[in-house]
Amino acid sequence: MLDAAPTEKNTGPVAKIEKLRVEFQTKDGPVIGVEDVSFEVGAGETVCVVGESGSGKSVSSLSLMRLVEYGGGEISGGRLLFDRRNGEQIDLTTVDQNKMRGIRGDEIGMIFQEPMTALNPVFTVGRQLTEGLRVHLGLNKDDAKERALDLLRQVRIPEPERRLDQYPHELSGGMRQRVVIAMALACKPRLLIADEPTTALDVTIQAEILALMDRLKRETGTAVMFITHDMAVVAQMADRVVVMFRGNKVEEGTVEEIFENPQHPYTQALLAAVPKLGEMTGKDLPEPMRLVGQEDHVPQPIVGTNETLLKVSNLTTRFAVKGGFFRRTVANVHAVEDLSFTINKGQTLSLVGESGCGKSTAGRSILRLVEPQSGQVEFDCCDVMSLDNKALHKVRQDMQMIFQDPFASLNPQMSLIDQVSEPMLNYGTASGSELHDRVANLFDRVELPRSFMRRYPHELSGGQRQRIAIARALALNPKLIVADEAVSALDVSVQAQVINLMMELQAELGLGYLFISHDMAVVERVSHHVGVMYLGRIVELGPRRAVFENPQHAYTKALMSAVPIADPRKRKSEKDLNFKPIPSPIHPVGYQAGPSEYKEVSPGHKVLISDSGY
Repeated sequence: MLDAAPTEKNTGPVAKIEKLRVEFQTKDGPVIGVEDVSFEVGAGETVCVVGESGSGKSVSSLSLMRLVEYGGGEISGGRLLFDRRNGEQIDLTTVDQNKMRGIRGDEIGMIFQEPMTALNPVFTVGRQLTEGLRVHLGLNKDDAKERALDLLRQVRIPEPERRLDQYPHELSGGMRQRVVIAMALACKPRLLIADEPTTALDVTIQAEILALMDRLKRETGTAVMFITHDMAVVAQMADRVVVMFRGNKVEEGTVEEIFENPQHPYTQALLAAVPKLGEMTGKDLPEPMRLVGQEDHVPQPIVGTNETLLKVSNLTTRFAVKGGFFRRTVANVHAVEDLSFTINKGQTLSLVGESGCGKSTAGRSILRLVEPQSGQVEFDCCDVMSLDNKALHKVRQDMQMIFQDPFASLNPQMSLIDQVSEPMLNYGTASGSELHDRVANLFDRVELPRSFMRRYPHELSGGQRQRIAIARALALNPKLIVADEAVSALDVSVQAQVINLMMELQAELGLGYLFISHDMAVVERVSHHVGVMYLGRIVELGPRRAVFENPQHAYTKALMSAVPIADPRKRKSEKDLNFKPIPSPIHPVGYQAGPSEYKEVSPGHKVLISDSGY
């Protein structure tokens, strides 16, 4: 990523996977997670492991950490050789769990895919960050705190001193992911395993985190095993690429070989499915994505209607900051500030911006999952803000949400068939055999086998869990879906299919979407209109073509420049990433925020003129 000479490689790889085989026991008998996989990771080298969800990418990494046993897996064959700091080479498959505790976090660091499951909800961020430093590095309390603050600054978390005393649920999804990354980097491990580390991050933070990891790799000789489904990130980061498909390695080569001369049909399909920023240039309407492998599928433009489905006016949502002995309100977090937009039936409005800018809070405020301070929300000619609980319950049948973190939104104790059927039972829309058939059809629609209906969330990969969340949102045939990072956890081929599915449903059923995302290429693909958010406000709003082809606001331009390109010969250098630090959204009680004032630069294309701080 950074234009610099590669690190001198040590003799021999830091980690070597030889003929790895992992099995999981299920009610339907053993399932092979990984079958006969071999590759190695050298010092100062980044090996990207790519493939669809369920291909065995994460299973390989969890095996190296010896965590796969805790998920019901068993390493039934192969060797996992690891070169320790003291020069000793050990086979991790034979090491007992006590010794592994000393290796985990210290010599092998891991960034997990779902930050909420990687963080302990009952401990503060500061406690979780300093714990590893004190255990592995023997730092005292003050030194560990200073190092923790430094790590939070490196991953660009605003107001790190305040974050140390906060709990994970008080942070946005992107901020939680940055805390997990800081924890993994804390002890400067010999091997860093990054499992979808930038999935929950917007492009600006992603670009800087990738730069940080690349710099760490070159300065310390850390070996990096980078698991991702984002081929643009692969192009940016990888020295070598391992392509996995259904538990097997199907191709391996240098990043240039894989991108410029892919040999295996699956690798070719994977690269063909990558959405590229700018590919919609010159097209007036968004079109459904072509399904991978279905060349006869002709994209049809989705025009939508001019009939308003949702109208949001001057929406403001703030969260109280408590302090002092009596836990009084000492300040407010201005999460959403004077937000206004409309969504027409059958059309999509996308909200994009950095983590913590208020995108998710805006989506939750519209559904009144979070109560706004002020503003109006008119949905299908009804005033959502004035509804009592009973009326709100009825309206929510037509307003559904796909949440950012699928593991947190699914009940770990319920089978998948029960979770998808629950909304229909709650609203009495189906029962008996009809209910079973409806659920089976929803599984078909989101490309999951019907045999999965008896499984539980922990038996699925991250991408498969997200598809269950999408199936559940579609169960009630809603008019509006608030999709909060709905496809961020999906690999590109499945992402292409799910986006295509969502857009086909939009064309068939006249669905309206509020699409919250940080993936600019996907936003360009699905949107009729785009709103760019910064510090709780929309700084630019307009038709997709106007915003992408003629961005006016400085922040919109910065977002566009940060998007990684799926071409290893067009890597971003660190000088491209001169983003301004994000000002604090916390203001004292009594602070009066100014109104959002816009100038219209072309029909429907508006830019914020009041001071946004960027």
